[in-house]
Amino acid sequence: MSTSFTTRPSAWPLERILFAMAGSVTLISALLAAVVSPWFLILTTFVGVNQWAFVVLRACPASLVLKRLGKTPQCHW
Repeated sequence: MSTSFTTRPSAWPLERILFAMAGSVTLISALLAAVVSPWFLILTTFVGVNQWAFVVLRACPASLVLKRLGKTPQCHW
């Protein structure tokens, strides 16, 4: 019986890291808005604006930093 394994890349691509960062910051800011102050919703807005910047401009501040740290994008536009 032959068993074949597919190899998975060990490092996360840039887009996956961006989604993880955006989701984490959004959840933390929503929690802080509920517990501390509604002004923390500004942080959620900032995350949303940066996500749209990445979609429209193909770059956002976090993606530029991650590229400089050596992360490669999975999508090559």
